[in-house]
Amino acid sequence: MRQKKSLFLLMIFILIVTSGCKSQELRHKEQDLVRVKSVNGENTKKVVLLVIDSLMAQAIDKGIEQNELPTIQFLIKHGQYFKNLVSSFPTMSVTIDSSLITGTYPDVHHVPGLTWYSAKEKKLINYGTGPMEIIKLGADSVLVDALVNLNDRHLNRNMPTIYEDLARSGMKSGSINGLIYRGTVDHTLSIPLWIQGPTSLPKTIPVKGPDFLTLGSLSDPLEGIQKLPDGLTRRIGLNNQHSIETAQYLIKANKLPDFLYVYLPDLDQKIHKKGPSELKGVKEVDRQLESLLQSFGSPEEALDKAVFIIVGDSGMTKILPVQDNPVIDLASFFNDYKVLRQEETVTDDTEIILAVNETMAYVYTLKADKLKDIAYLLKDDPRIDVISWKEKEWIYAIQGATSKKLRFKANGKLIDDYQQKWAVEQDVEVLDLKINAQHHSLQYGEYPDVLRRLSGALHSHPGEFLIVTAKPGYELADISSPTHKGGGGHGSFGQMESLVPLIISGTDQKPQYLRIIDLKSFLLKLLTK
Repeated sequence: MRQKKSLFLLMIFILIVTSGCKSQELRHKEQDLVRVKSVNGENTKKVVLLVIDSLMAQAIDKGIEQNELPTIQFLIKHGQYFKNLVSSFPTMSVTIDSSLITGTYPDVHHVPGLTWYSAKEKKLINYGTGPMEIIKLGADSVLVDALVNLNDRHLNRNMPTIYEDLARSGMKSGSINGLIYRGTVDHTLSIPLWIQGPTSLPKTIPVKGPDFLTLGSLSDPLEGIQKLPDGLTRRIGLNNQHSIETAQYLIKANKLPDFLYVYLPDLDQKIHKKGPSELKGVKEVDRQLESLLQSFGSPEEALDKAVFIIVGDSGMTKILPVQDNPVIDLASFFNDYKVLRQEETVTDDTEIILAVNETMAYVYTLKADKLKDIAYLLKDDPRIDVISWKEKEWIYAIQGATSKKLRFKANGKLIDDYQQKWAVEQDVEVLDLKINAQHHSLQYGEYPDVLRRLSGALHSHPGEFLIVTAKPGYELADISSPTHKGGGGHGSFGQMESLVPLIISGTDQKPQYLRIIDLKSFLLKLLTK
């Protein structure tokens, strides 16, 4: 995000500008450790899901080839390894995490991206894309959306999370530093005084979560029991070591819940900076995984007592260096329009709103201009990949530079590999589709599950808008968007950004389909069989 990571970058920024302020006061101790232990006894295997931000199969393969990832190699040897799990779209962590935790695409869970425009609130929602955007939007607005509205209002209340489903089944669950954590149990986020000062946030925020909830030092059930890395230089606990040490405590204290979600964010920033070939961060993750398995006594004992599932959330493409002009300035296409600037409020004069999610963007029109007319302003730039919008039941897509067109809708005669039905017309090359009319079959090429993923994003929230994606090597930007020249970026629906690794150890079961939205049902099957 983030860089990429919504909440993480936001907290880094606040910590930097308030580093001279007093530390957080001692908070009320919660009862997580009293209620978290599984009621099913020690003989029932627990399920531990480790989500490693921006983990890519190519890095795993390279590390194993060089004998530098012994723990991951052990888990693969004693389990199953898939290199082509399809992520959600946009490939941004808040949307992906929402898809994983609810088992749905954004048209159902309603979290469209790291940044998007809410027609209901008449404001640009931003969970923290970067310091400059936080300054322009205001720390108050970004913090309220990230800490309050994301889980409480924006995430569809009518779509249960895995934590809510498990609670109804009488099972215990926990989330360690997960961004999407909504559950049935009352918790309190404690907001430090130095964050309360420049914002309207209260001292404490009541939230609903799983039985055990850690969110850095904002919610730390181990405070006063174990000192965790949560200081100024450690992003107030939103880091790998904090997540690993918290999980280790639960293991050693014999307090593992039936299901534990563990989020490891550190790798993302390294790959954003150095690009997808970065291996140092993956080697560090491997060492952290080893320490986690050793908490059970040995890696072999760990697999006897728990199922371990390791998954990346999105991949990245290499962004070209600055001399290759890799940044596409979206606002420059709309010089004849009144484009909303991030420090501005929406008025009757506002015509275009941009919500940039690195290599994809939402482009909103608030006037009567047809989306097709807006799309045609973008189509001639060779750095743009696909421009798409919806009209009634049809979804339209234009290929950048070539202007080739395609349209599709659900419930046609063509059946894809996920048993979804589609009608597709015009030039299938636009979305790299392979159609066999005789067998009524449809297969995906460069863009995995693109019809369903694109449809999910276009129906994720109300409004008249385009989706724009950049070709590999390029990224989209507004005036203050973070960019990653010479590093790595994601957001789009191409293979490099969409296909992530999945390692399953401790069971021979696997998901019905290799998509991130199919993990929830797989996890529930493991837990409730």
